[in-house]
Amino acid sequence: MKIFALALLMGLGVAYAAPYTPASDAEVVERLPGRASDPAIRRVDSLRKQLSARPEDIPLRLEIARRYFDLAMAQGDPRYVGYASSALAPLATSAAGDADYWLVRGLIQQYSHQFEAALASLAKAGQLNPASPEPLSWRSAIYMVQARYPEALAECGRLTPLADPLLGAGCSAYVQAATGQLQQAFESLTKTAGSAANTSPEMLLWLNTRLAEMAVRLQRNDAAEGHFRNALKQGVTDQFLLGAYADFLLARDRPAEVLTLLAGWERSDILLLRLALAGRAAKDTRAAGWATQLRERFDAAALRGDSLHEQEAARFELDIENQPAKALDLASRNYQDQKEPRDAEVLMRAALAAKQPRAAVPALDWLRNSKYEDPALKALADKLSTPGAGR
Repeated sequence: MKIFALALLMGLGVAYAAPYTPASDAEVVERLPGRASDPAIRRVDSLRKQLSARPEDIPLRLEIARRYFDLAMAQGDPRYVGYASSALAPLATSAAGDADYWLVRGLIQQYSHQFEAALASLAKAGQLNPASPEPLSWRSAIYMVQARYPEALAECGRLTPLADPLLGAGCSAYVQAATGQLQQAFESLTKTAGSAANTSPEMLLWLNTRLAEMAVRLQRNDAAEGHFRNALKQGVTDQFLLGAYADFLLARDRPAEVLTLLAGWERSDILLLRLALAGRAAKDTRAAGWATQLRERFDAAALRGDSLHEQEAARFELDIENQPAKALDLASRNYQDQKEPRDAEVLMRAALAAKQPRAAVPALDWLRNSKYEDPALKALADKLSTPGAGR
């Protein structure tokens, strides 16, 4: 099981649409767009066939639900979470004493931004299986999304004796990097990584992605690019890595490379937004079609009352539709629940563009109180703090 999925996707999950839950295990809604040769998809298809013959098999249901969830995290298709929910739903009573049930339930809840319910489910999973670091890792990740850094660090401390040393060090370094200790966190995590042996591809992907992000904030762009490329070399499908590297390339006026990197990834709202931005910058003829797809998805989500997409929708309105007032409304509502650096950035940019600097006060307070170090965010904060900002 992947331990680092949420930590890799924090701040980006808002682009997902609400998942559809099939009425029964036998229902075939549609064939999902994953490659037929993908072993993860082939495996879960095989497990579903087994479930048809053994519908009361609790471990089988839990494995299917978790595999579907991991597919959603990796590929950005929310329909997989609907299938995970469908597999899990019959177990509410029969698996109430199973730690894995509460773990998967918590993962699905955090996906829908039911953060407090997710924290409670993950705590239950930890109580039932106190030797597992995974519930603690996910709880720490949720606290990071909420900017509750002392709680996040406390969870890191609890998981360290239970986990691979690199996981414990990485968990703590991630919190330190968000609370005024960026240089120290980068150096300590680099040192720990250098001494780690027999590290899994998933761990190396997580490690290099985090080091890349830290290097960007330290303005070490060559080092950042090296870490991004090392993460890609692991051969693990992860849309957060693709999105983070795409943003790195876009910020450096390299849109053609983004189009190559994200080719075929239109099914993910997160990555479709990056394709639209890159297409527009590169004057690619596909850019208008990508923007239309995004507009239709966000409009449909609004009609459903789906608020899970607000961060990416705000960026869409700001950078593609040139609607700063609408972007600010979305970014402000999003920031009530999610307080990751990307959430703060889009709120600050929207407030400037909409000429409403006071709307960015929550993000500015977070930046000051957390001591988060990022030259790009500091520059935005300076603009917002200038007398007459946004006029």
